[in-house]
Amino acid sequence: MKIAIIDYDAGNLRSVANALDLLQIEYFIAKQANDLEAADKIILPGVGAAGSAMQKLISSGFAEAIKQTKKPLLGICLGLQLFADFSEEENTDCLGIIPEKVKLFPPFLKTPQMGWNQVNFTNKSPLFEEIPDASYFYFVHSYYLPTSKYTLAQTDYGITFSSVVQKDNFYATQFHPEKSGELGLKLLSNFCKLC
Repeated sequence: MKIAIIDYDAGNLRSVANALDLLQIEYFIAKQANDLEAADKIILPGVGAAGSAMQKLISSGFAEAIKQTKKPLLGICLGLQLFADFSEEENTDCLGIIPEKVKLFPPFLKTPQMGWNQVNFTNKSPLFEEIPDASYFYFVHSYYLPTSKYTLAQTDYGITFSSVVQKDNFYATQFHPEKSGELGLKLLSNFCKLC
């Protein structure tokens, strides 16, 4: 099985690659959209701003390839937010996979939310195999996706938001599994082996 990690200059590729190395899971860095054809599964990591990230996905052809793929695809952090229709960050039209709008945390909350927070499962998923409900994972973000029928897990940070979502073959986590210790590695392993 081969995992493609999408390189669009907005991802923490090294952290995700290091996590897959630890798990002894074979992967390659996808530099162009047609590289994804060789993958069994795909990871879309993300750090940075929605607007510039979408520009890079569109200009590289990755945006269209992502929307059309039937392969299991895991978005991480900004990767989750880019699945939405729209983000308030830089008023960005996103990939339109999940028909929701990404919002900025309200001004009474300290942003970014940075650190460990609890992830409460709301639906069953192979992603959560052998991971206890209400486990802690590592977050860094100022924008959030509201809860909806696509929510698999939610987290409270003054308000409740989606911390894991799924629609069809698209999975995503708002937290960084690659920076979340043993349980984060377990979630990545579950995606690679079970989804």
